[in-house]
Amino acid sequence: MSALTIDQSYGTYGELMRENTSRRPHHPALIQDERRISHGELDALMDRVAAALQRDGIAAQEAVAVCAGTSIEYAVLFLGALRAGVAVAPLAPSSTAESLADMIANAEARIVFVDAATAAQLAPFKERIGVHFIALDSDEFTAWLAPAGATPTPVDIRPDWPFNIIYSSGTTGTPKGIVQPHGMRWVHAQRACDHGYGPDAVTLISTPLYSNTTLVSFFPTLVLGGIVVLMAKFDARRYLELAEQHHVTHTMLVPVQYSRLMAHPDFDKYDLSSFHMKFCTSAPFSGALKADILKRWPGGLVEYYGMTEGGGTVVLVAHEHPDKLATVGQPAPTSDIRLIDESGVEVAPGEIGEVVGHSPAMMKGYHRQPEKTREAEWYAPDGKRFIRTGDVGRFDADGFLTLMDRKKDMIISGGFNVYPSDLEAVLVQHPAVAEAAVVGVASEQWGETPVAFVVAKVGAGDTAMQIQEWTNARLGKTQRLAAVHLVESLPRSAIGKILKRELRDQHTGVKA
Repeated sequence: MSALTIDQSYGTYGELMRENTSRRPHHPALIQDERRISHGELDALMDRVAAALQRDGIAAQEAVAVCAGTSIEYAVLFLGALRAGVAVAPLAPSSTAESLADMIANAEARIVFVDAATAAQLAPFKERIGVHFIALDSDEFTAWLAPAGATPTPVDIRPDWPFNIIYSSGTTGTPKGIVQPHGMRWVHAQRACDHGYGPDAVTLISTPLYSNTTLVSFFPTLVLGGIVVLMAKFDARRYLELAEQHHVTHTMLVPVQYSRLMAHPDFDKYDLSSFHMKFCTSAPFSGALKADILKRWPGGLVEYYGMTEGGGTVVLVAHEHPDKLATVGQPAPTSDIRLIDESGVEVAPGEIGEVVGHSPAMMKGYHRQPEKTREAEWYAPDGKRFIRTGDVGRFDADGFLTLMDRKKDMIISGGFNVYPSDLEAVLVQHPAVAEAAVVGVASEQWGETPVAFVVAKVGAGDTAMQIQEWTNARLGKTQRLAAVHLVESLPRSAIGKILKRELRDQHTGVKA
């Protein structure tokens, strides 16, 4: 049988990594601080993980959950589970313990891999969750692995099988698990070849491994034979030191990270000449910041606009189109991006509409939530399936997409999605709160941050700060309110809809 290559219509990451390992078994695969493991060592550890899961009765297409900080063990666990055909649900440790419990239940995971911090957070819910916990950052994980030299029973992994379940909302309420199939991830790796990923790539990862933003760079690097350098926590100076030390060629960053790096007083002192390509996604990326990066940071710059759900990608190759930096680019060659009006009808050229997309890389749906899946879909008259983004945009005459606003009021803070409705649901549980509305406002540190406007109940004496502290104690770290404003009433339209744009303007006025 011929060797598997990325040019084939479909294959699995486990098979491709085995092929790469046979060529360069001693080439580094993962580096974190002073630790490093080779592709050969990684391949063997993946076998031990896969064999251990099979030993424990975790069948192909079932899921395991992992909720921990970035580490080599996290990477090994994720990749090994995939070799067994087991899906991975990577959960954000910054979520509340109750939300984590809900996500674990939704994924139907019977094993959850954690670190010490997450284990402590979930301790009060352990009996309710009722699953087996394994600590990645202790000898427990090593002891759980199948013995050295173990090999799993081969699994014929189909392209429509679940690869991972990524939760779009690590918040209160019911989270949505986005099921990405193996075929979708294979397309991601094929796309990466166009941007220089390969055996000589060195990718610096400084965003969490539970984020799809990270995974679209992490996986292609490894499966194409390159090196991934892991950062457990982003720090601008440390990032620059690692980039210079390891002669990094690729990276994926969110806009707030780019902003902090470019503002670092010693940025221009570091040798970043090894960079081939830099990527950005997940949040609004200003044209001025893009221009500064192009001017001062060697290598190309590519912005991706899309959704974890898939359904099409818009790409701005910024170094080739410096006159289009205010846009998010053009649809990728395999993506069909259209704009529709409120009635679901395509708009005329040049008009504004909601962005919907179709591509070979699309989620199967939201895990065990068929109604939410249907809400996210739009079908063209010929029956072609698209994913709705909830964003509003307009194409220019050259086919470049400019985003006008978000139809949904989602806030993107530090590259992470924060849903105002979830925060509002917590706020109204406060005994002094009659009504609440949350909006995203500009933040130098996070890009955007949530701010609440609260109408207090008659006779309530709680201060804005007391309400803020009470609410933040019940939210995940990435959700916490930057401010609470007490107001007499919330501005509404004639049909009763809260006018959040007025609230954003009001916040600006309060600050002024």
